[in-house]
Amino acid sequence: MLRLIEPTTRLRASWAQALREWGPDAHQDGSGLRLAGPDLDSAAGFEEWVERLRAQSDRSLPMPEGSVHATHLWIVEDATYLGAIDVRHYLNAFLLEAGGNIGYSVRPSARRRGHATWALGAVLPEARRQGLDRVLLTCTDDNAASARTIEANGGVLEDVRSTSIGVKRRYWITL
Repeated sequence: MLRLIEPTTRLRASWAQALREWGPDAHQDGSGLRLAGPDLDSAAGFEEWVERLRAQSDRSLPMPEGSVHATHLWIVEDATYLGAIDVRHYLNAFLLEAGGNIGYSVRPSARRRGHATWALGAVLPEARRQGLDRVLLTCTDDNAASARTIEANGGVLEDVRSTSIGVKRRYWITL
C-alpha cells in the first residue's frame, strides 16, 4: 500500500538503493537533495539531512536566501522508498517562473505504475493545509509522463515558456 511519510532514517538503505538507480548526476525534483551535506553516505550525514528536510516546514525558522518553507514527504510502499514529493509553501521569483509549488520524482524502477499521479493527488490536501488555494506545477516541455500526471490531477496548462532552466510547461491546479 502506498503512503506518504515524513523523511526518516529508517529507510536509509532503501533510499540509497534508489539513489544508485538514479545515478550520481540525476536531478530528483522534490527530494530536497540540495539541502544535503557532503557526508550523505554516512549514517550521521544522512540523519542530519533528514532533520534539515523536516525543519524546512517550520515557518518559525528563517530560510536562507532563495529558499522557501516546504513540506517534504517520501513516497513509500511497505519499507521501500519509491520517491519524494514536496509542497513549497509559497513562491519566490524562481519558483513562479520555473519551479512551482510542488515537485516530485519517482525512482526509475518504480515508474510507469501511477505512483507520481497517486502522490500528487495525495499531497494536495497538504497544500490546502498550508493555506494555498491553487498550486503551480511545472515540467520540462518534453516530459509527457509528468504532464499526464499533472493533468490527471486537474492541472490546467497556463503556458509553455523558456526559463532559466529550460523550456517549461506551467500548470495550475485549483484546490
